[in-house]
Amino acid sequence: MSDLLGTAFESRRVRVQCSLMETTTEHAGVPVHPPLFFLSALLLGALIDDRVYPLLIFHNPTGRWIGGILAIIGVALVATGRATMIKHGTNVNPTQPTITIVQGGPFRFTRNPLYVGLTVIYIGLSLALNTWWSLLLLIPVWIVMHLFVVRREEAYLERKFGDSYLAYKRRVRRYV
Repeated sequence: MSDLLGTAFESRRVRVQCSLMETTTEHAGVPVHPPLFFLSALLLGALIDDRVYPLLIFHNPTGRWIGGILAIIGVALVATGRATMIKHGTNVNPTQPTITIVQGGPFRFTRNPLYVGLTVIYIGLSLALNTWWSLLLLIPVWIVMHLFVVRREEAYLERKFGDSYLAYKRRVRRYV
């Protein structure tokens, strides 16, 4: 009986592991919606700061202004990247098929300007909210983003576009 349960458990574990790493041919199959994922972590950090234990970054308002400026810079990067993708006729949503490899605009400098922009917004808002908690939560956010979003997207783009994507990948950095 225990051998039967062990075999059933092992089979289920293999299926779950496979389904976590598989991507479809039509899109990258990312498990999270990046903007909502970043926002959730930011709000969780603010909630911990407000309800559990405050960890202030600054003891004067000057640093909060720096955060606001960073957030604006991040919004500009995300907006420019998004507009460039739309201009080239490809989908912005990572759950939709990629139509073409975008190499103009901010994609000349980073293969992931939207994620870099979301990170800059996140850091800026964490500074503006004056909480270390949100900044600390950025670490697991980026681990998940890198392993389960960016790497899946790259594997999908390599399969779909082959050598042209590999050449772009050699020319342009993943992040900054």
